[in-house]
Amino acid sequence: QVQLVESGGGLVQAGGSLRLSCAASGTTFNINTMEWYRQAPGKQRELVASITSGGNTNYGDSVKGRFTISRDNAKNTVYLQMSSLKPEDTAVYYCNTVQFFRAYWGQGTQVTVSS
Repeated sequence: QVQLVESGGGLVQAGGSLRLSCAASGTTFNINTMEWYRQAPGKQRELVASITSGGNTNYGDSVKGRFTISRDNAKNTVYLQMSSLKPEDTAVYYCNTVQFFRAYWGQGTQVTVSS
């Protein structure tokens, strides 16, 4: 059973930083591409960042230069370091992976950036 558990969200002032974590279990973590998505109220879920098993990364245009995705295969954990946060980064952040053609999602963690 694949499980993804996000943590690290919270309330932060604009310009601040947060680090999100996503702990995976029941997955072939070492070979999976891991992704972070976010969904703000009234908006569609959007891709924030992704990292392949080889460490190649990709970022959404709105977070390039401010967010960094990384992974620790020994801990089956993927991270999202968020810096220079803006109020428009406020959203629920979700961890995602696809395994054997099925997508798995965590429960999400709320990030709120105050102006």
